[in-house]
Amino acid sequence: MAWSTMLCIFRRRYNVASASRIKTFVVEYSTRTLVEVGKLETPKIQGKYDAGQLFLHRVFGYRGVILFPWSARVYDRDILANKKATKTPDSELNTSNQIGREVKGRNHMYYQVLIDSRDCPHIRAQTEAVTFLGQQENSKSLYAIPGLDYAAHEDILPYRTTEHQPLCHELFEKFLMPDPDKDPPFEARETLRAWQEKNHPWLELSDVHKETTENIRVTVTPFYMGCRESQSSTVFWWRYCIRLENLGELSVQLRERHWRIFSLSGTLETVRGRGVIGQEPVLSPQQPAFQYSSHISLQAPSGHMWGTFRMEREDGHTFDCRIPPFSLESKNEDNNLPTGGV
Repeated sequence: MAWSTMLCIFRRRYNVASASRIKTFVVEYSTRTLVEVGKLETPKIQGKYDAGQLFLHRVFGYRGVILFPWSARVYDRDILANKKATKTPDSELNTSNQIGREVKGRNHMYYQVLIDSRDCPHIRAQTEAVTFLGQQENSKSLYAIPGLDYAAHEDILPYRTTEHQPLCHELFEKFLMPDPDKDPPFEARETLRAWQEKNHPWLELSDVHKETTENIRVTVTPFYMGCRESQSSTVFWWRYCIRLENLGELSVQLRERHWRIFSLSGTLETVRGRGVIGQEPVLSPQQPAFQYSSHISLQAPSGHMWGTFRMEREDGHTFDCRIPPFSLESKNEDNNLPTGGV
């Protein structure tokens, strides 16, 4: 059985049964054999997970471990659309041009996590998505920490294992140490706390934006990366992570992207192109999700982005899937350069 097919079957089974009924799960290693790695625990409906919690990602299927939590504001335009659907036509007419101001954010828990390096080649998400600017003040280079990700609370399927080193990642033992008296049985090292504090401005997840068009849900998470001097001007950098999920029954392929980028300096840029990051991913019932990251720089401390993805369904129908608008906001840097390193 293929890796992706096995994980998809697992996720479907999990969605229709309680966690108490599904205790053991297996994963496929590079040897293409199935082995048991742990026992699922009941996901938390309320509260939050602690550092060291092992988990299986609900959408991408990878094994991971939680490092620390983030409290983010989620702006979900689907909630607004559902509310507007219950209004009278007159009420809808009066509010149709104020959608941006109507979307209310709600607090939601996310986590900084490490991805098991054995799973990285098999997931449909960039595993080098968390990037930093070079450490020199005038540097334009970017570098990444492989296997670092963000996961929403509902994407965490916690599990327990008896393996001494249950996760393969070069930072696992640097950040966490075993503590058999704790639950989960790992404790954050001082190295992790110092790294989190030092890189907090560049790691912080604050805003998440969501919108669904014809069963394709787009989630955007922007991150400020810092600024650099370029000739006689200052250039501000952001990275943004985009997840596409097919919530329908028919396969859909991303064909084109269309971006509008507004800068506080007064410029409005249009970007069109085939696919994303050199790919035209297919979102099928077997592999319904795809995630990637990209970067944007402006000669202004803030701006906005929005746009569409041109999608093609397996029946030939094409449509524009909306990318929810999101802000690009800078932060006070206090002359601290991002390091990312440990």
